[in-house]
Amino acid sequence: MLALDLGSKRIGVAVSDRSGTIASPLTVLQRTGSHAEDHRRITALVQEEEAELVVVGLPLSLDGSVGPAARGAMAEVEELSSVVGVPVETFDERLTTVSADRLLMERGQRAEARRRVVDKVAAAVLLQAWLDGRHR
Repeated sequence: MLALDLGSKRIGVAVSDRSGTIASPLTVLQRTGSHAEDHRRITALVQEEEAELVVVGLPLSLDGSVGPAARGAMAEVEELSSVVGVPVETFDERLTTVSADRLLMERGQRAEARRRVVDKVAAAVLLQAWLDGRHR
């Protein structure tokens, strides 16, 4: 599986192991300003990693409602699913970036270093939650 944490400036990417048990941060893609170009780069990663499914974080509001950010993500997921060649699912990503940032702080990373990796770590937190939910 490949997971995406869609942001306005960056896209965090994580992958699972072949057994679908453990998620690992992969990379951070800088947004290009073009969804088509961003999706081309994601499609290349899907092929390179031989992913069978893409899980995209859905930024629901804290109360669980669908706000503007979630609507934007759902629109992008619709575009993405027409080009990546594998199924695309959404998964509640509330607080994944907060959890990722906290984890990195606990490991002693300075703010500048955290900013460079927090998006891919958030994608890994998201994917691990999705994997754990699937195994229950």
